[in-house]
Amino acid sequence: MSAAAASAEQPAPKKNSKKLFIIIGVVVVLLLGGGGAGFMIWKKKAAEAEAAAAEEGGEEAQAAAKPKPAKRDPKLPPAYMPLDPFVVNLADRDADRYAQIGVTLEIDDPKFAEEMKPYMPAIRNAVLMILSHKTAAELQGREGKEQLAAEIAREVVRPMGINIDDESEDDGKKKRKRAPVYNPVQQVHFSSFIVQ
Repeated sequence: MSAAAASAEQPAPKKNSKKLFIIIGVVVVLLLGGGGAGFMIWKKKAAEAEAAAAEEGGEEAQAAAKPKPAKRDPKLPPAYMPLDPFVVNLADRDADRYAQIGVTLEIDDPKFAEEMKPYMPAIRNAVLMILSHKTAAELQGREGKEQLAAEIAREVVRPMGINIDDESEDDGKKKRKRAPVYNPVQQVHFSSFIVQ
């Protein structure tokens, strides 16, 4: 009987070990799935908390999170990026007028000037769009030229993902204060300015 009892006992451990492996596998899958779901929920809540902090006046925290640009060394000259001259029809309705304008961008960092080169088609398009919506009267005075320079400085960095709010636009609604966005284009210089 001892031989029959020994042979009857041997198959039982094999079934138990299979069950044990299946149970361990299910537990591991459940733990991994639960951990992944918990991580996704945590990440979503962190993003929501960050957005809420930005809306509730967390500009200081948001500004602290973004690296501040290094101040330009006054001993080193800024980088100048001349653009090809622009010839554009103006938006005057009473007569056909055009402008021929040469633009040079003053950029505080030569590295950023190099980064701008691949975006040159989009930059030229932005300047052309601004110019084509101007009238000769808007471009004649000094104030018009200064406003044009400010618009160009704001729009030429947009293709690189830098969005600067237009401070002159005010639609009567109370605006939320945002942390100022740094513009590496320090000035827009006109090398020629002909309006006919």
